[in-house]
Amino acid sequence: MTTLSWQQGTIEQVVALSQRIPEFDQPYGAEVYRHRLASVPHLIQIGYSDGEAAGFKVGYALSDDTFYSWMGGVLPQGRGTGMAQHLLEAQESWAVQQGYSLLQVKSRNRYPAMLRLLLRNGYQITRCEDKGEGTLDHRIHFEKTLKN
Repeated sequence: MTTLSWQQGTIEQVVALSQRIPEFDQPYGAEVYRHRLASVPHLIQIGYSDGEAAGFKVGYALSDDTFYSWMGGVLPQGRGTGMAQHLLEAQESWAVQQGYSLLQVKSRNRYPAMLRLLLRNGYQITRCEDKGEGTLDHRIHFEKTLKN
């Protein structure tokens, strides 16, 4: 049986993991993360499967009551273990503990596993954003009201 855990991590860990996720054609570098997370409350999670880094999730505050789950991914060898679910639940729990009442996230049609994960966990589609890059890259906006 696989043992899943998570710890708060660093931008450098996230950048290293994101470079190993095949779906990320051009993963963000450390400067993008530093710019996005500068001067806002944020959470950087590193997920571990049997002690090995297997995924990450990064989010930050949009307001006093809204937390935005910005980036995340699971390495191919960590998929099917429940890692994405584990990180999602941990992020939601952390957000509630910090006083957030709403969690927002965007995804794309090209990530069907993420879309299913969000819908399965009670996230509601709030809108679809046409990015002009073809339907696979349309941004699908989700939100979930968190229970305190």
